[in-house]
Amino acid sequence: RFSFCFFFFSREKKKKAGSRLVDKGGGRAYTICQGTVKERNAMSNTPEGCTHDCGSCSQSCGERKQAPQSFLENPHELSCIKKVIGVVSGKGGVGKSMVTSMMAVLLNRKGYSTAILDADVTGPSIPKAFGIHEKAQGDETGLYPARSKTGIGIMSVNMLLETETTPVIWRGPVISGVVKQFWTDVVWGDVDFLFVDMPPGTGDVPLTVFQSIPLDGIIVVTSPQELVSVIVEKAVNMAKMMNIPILGLVENMSYITCPDCGREIQVFGESRLTEVAAHNGIPVLGRIPMDPALARVVDQGVVELFEGDWLAAAAQQLEDQQCPRRGKRARGPRNILKAAAIAARRCCW
Repeated sequence: RFSFCFFFFSREKKKKAGSRLVDKGGGRAYTICQGTVKERNAMSNTPEGCTHDCGSCSQSCGERKQAPQSFLENPHELSCIKKVIGVVSGKGGVGKSMVTSMMAVLLNRKGYSTAILDADVTGPSIPKAFGIHEKAQGDETGLYPARSKTGIGIMSVNMLLETETTPVIWRGPVISGVVKQFWTDVVWGDVDFLFVDMPPGTGDVPLTVFQSIPLDGIIVVTSPQELVSVIVEKAVNMAKMMNIPILGLVENMSYITCPDCGREIQVFGESRLTEVAAHNGIPVLGRIPMDPALARVVDQGVVELFEGDWLAAAAQQLEDQQCPRRGKRARGPRNILKAAAIAARRCCW
């Protein structure tokens, strides 16, 4: 039915443009244009000299192509978010949540207001890393993110489930809708850096985030194995196809440091990080070693206490960027009262 409708629609449309439609069977239609550009313009009532390049023309005619529809969503009216950074990878288990947590902590230490939107709905781990076990609160105004010990805002589906081990057995559209609501319905407040911890792959949720949330850039996380590096390029290519800036690569589990001599040992073989970065024309932001102390603070829910400067270059790059804020500051009596009510509720919690 779809092939027939497409064939019929194309046939009627091309008739007006002076083209001959050839049916190749199976509903597939190929168009053969007849006449010169000038003759086709005359038949379709387009201005003389039209090159069909609407980007360089101010005329309003039947051939003008409409701009593609934007799917970007606005944040909550009480949210004022300066920069939105996605943390992605083409494969699971490479440490996206670790990098997300560390980046939020590093910039928080520099005095910035940071927050994390946990978009990995089926495998949320951000609350565990920060030791957050309470449920998210909300009212008619919206949902309110939980606050870590140092004030980092966090919203995750684990804070909405009955128990932390309750599985999320939802289909793709439902999961994508939840992620979108984390952006539109959560009262994030004033945030300098909002990090989006993405699920692995290039499926529904990454596509929803790329289309619905105005990302200022993404950080791609990888590990030294050659197979992982190949898969990570899929995420890089997806971002390029959707015009999302790629800030750089971070390699997790890059090496271990010998406790006796201090030599770096590459457990997974020689890293291809520099080669992959050069091939895609993006910088290397850092290498994170396999450090038992780092794993320990995450398991204990005190990731804010980690020590190490492996991502200092990445934090500095984000700090140097200048981007406009998303949303608007609370203005006027109505919004001021709302903000005051929210502050009072937080104090009660």
